[in-house]
Amino acid sequence: MDIRKREERLLRLLRHRARCTADGLADELGVSRRTVLRDLQRLRNRGFDISSMTGPGGGVRLEPTSVMITSQLEGQEVVALLLAVAIASASPGIPFIAAADTAIAKIEASLPKARAAELQRFMHRVMIDVPQGMTKAAPGPVVTGLVEEFEKAFTANRMLEFSYTDREGRRTKRCVEPHGLLVAWPNWYVIAWDPTPDASRLFRADRIARPRITERRFVPRPHDIVMRPSPNAFSARSGPHE
Repeated sequence: MDIRKREERLLRLLRHRARCTADGLADELGVSRRTVLRDLQRLRNRGFDISSMTGPGGGVRLEPTSVMITSQLEGQEVVALLLAVAIASASPGIPFIAAADTAIAKIEASLPKARAAELQRFMHRVMIDVPQGMTKAAPGPVVTGLVEEFEKAFTANRMLEFSYTDREGRRTKRCVEPHGLLVAWPNWYVIAWDPTPDASRLFRADRIARPRITERRFVPRPHDIVMRPSPNAFSARSGPHE
């Protein structure tokens, strides 16, 4: 049984019982007591409120007030929800936005503080422009996993490599510093610094293929690429997008 499946089974056991012991959980899962203790700590790091009890035999308990949304939402799912609500909030006439914002706040509260801080930092690098009356034709599909790879690369300050097809149909291989996302509906763009021409660039998301995080690190460029929290507030030293 892999770690994720074991953690999910461990959660089910904790939910269905008012009190468990580490030894008892180890027997049911077929692992050592030390493994159960490590799994419990990982669940705490994911945001679950698991308390240890003193007294004869000791024990552990999943608090009823524990927010359990993180057991089902991982990686790109959380990022996708954050982006979807942000885009909806920027669009006129979308109902139930207040309720969606409240739900997002609960999800953020359920995450470990370090992860919540990473996602907040990431969202500050997302620009959204959804003007009224826009009738542009829809772009092509965006490769699965692009946003997740971008978020991981941005958070770790690692360069992002991908194949890119420009507006003339020329295909090249790029390795860039990912600094932000621009949503200019209906198109998405990766805001990046391309060290080859040593300039900032906008890469249209539907023209990107095979994104991959590299081992090469970069230092964020707050003075070279400026992003502000308002629509159309993207400015960079380079010219138009590719």
